[in-house]
This record gives sequence, C-alpha cells and structure tokens, in this order.
Amino acid sequence: MKLTNVKLTGLGAIIVLTFCSFATYAAESQDAAPINKDQVEGRVDEARGKVKEATGVILDDKKMEVEGNVQKNIGKVQKSYGDLKQDIKKGN
Repeated sequence: MKLTNVKLTGLGAIIVLTFCSFATYAAESQDAAPINKDQVEGRVDEARGKVKEATGVILDDKKMEVEGNVQKNIGKVQKSYGDLKQDIKKGN
C-alpha cells in the first residue's frame, strides 16, 4: 500500500474539514445551553469515525473503512442520546 501525494492531500483535507465542522457547531451553539458529556463524546466519536472511514477509503483498506463507519454511527447515537437528555432537562 503506497501513499501518494494525492492520497495524503485528500486525507489532510478530510481532517481539516472535520475540525472546521466542529468550529461551525461551536459557533452556532454559543447561545444554547452547555452541552453534556454524551453530546461531546458522541461528536468526538463521530468525527473520529469519519476520519477513519475516509482514511480507509483513501488507503483502500476495507476493514478501516467499516470500523470508521461503525464508530461514526455509534457517535451519532450517543450524540442523539445526549441531545435527548438535554431536551428532557430543559423541558422541551
């Protein structure tokens, strides 16, 4: 498995875009109530999963791609659970 400049550039772009999406979320949530532990952990796992999945695609590694997809979806579920907990706490 040889890493080419194109693959490394693509991987770098995916990582940068993932962290930019975190910055966008943080800017949007300035007015909202503080987020809970499940929301934070879920978003982190989702981002890690996205990066791992994209890395698997770029490196043509099916196992890594599937692991990333699973981690991404687990993060989404945990994030949604945290959102639900926050909504219940706020009474919405």
